[in-house]
Amino acid sequence: MVKAAGLSKVVPNGASTLAILHEIDLTVMAGEAVAIVGASGSGKSTLLGLLAGLDTPSEGSVHLNGVALFALDEDGRAALRAKLLGFVFQSFQLLPALNALENVMLPLELAGTAGAAQLAAAMLERVGLGERLGHYPKTLSGGEQQRVALARAFVMRPKLLLADEPTGNLDAATGAGIIDLMFALNAAAGTTLVLVTHDDAIARRCQRQIRLVGGRIVA
Repeated sequence: MVKAAGLSKVVPNGASTLAILHEIDLTVMAGEAVAIVGASGSGKSTLLGLLAGLDTPSEGSVHLNGVALFALDEDGRAALRAKLLGFVFQSFQLLPALNALENVMLPLELAGTAGAAQLAAAMLERVGLGERLGHYPKTLSGGEQQRVALARAFVMRPKLLLADEPTGNLDAATGAGIIDLMFALNAAAGTTLVLVTHDDAIARRCQRQIRLVGGRIVA
């Protein structure tokens, strides 16, 4: 499902440059759950952004489901993401002017999917927010907002879900509930999961852990 080869990211840093990732080689099989772990600043989120095509590498390649991601232009990468990917962010990334139902409907409508409202409502019911369809993000708790974000990610039945510290802005109990829900949805859909986390307990729930130190895979 995911294959990265020789993936490097170097950015300007004043008069010099800063290497964030060094020649990452990584393969994730379909249906696998993989955690990317490491200290703050180790390159975890940068790697996830490259795997999603939200950023471009300095060197190297990424193939998603056999498609060379960086052989596509920006519109092509966006089209591939819409077809293949779900993404869950630490900061939820809900649109404040849309209510819960409309936030979950959005990717369905962009894809021209029939019955968007019914599909979105059913997914919100599944994550325990069936009574919150008309609520706007500012009226929802952090845990509820992240459940809306999970519903939005899973409503398209993505083949690949990327999650970047999905419990980072939540208290421990709420975060544990979100992780339980994410793994339950993941198992039900047979989705491939790549999860960035600093929480070893969450990482241990994945089949495999990839540890980054200083932008390199060390284990």
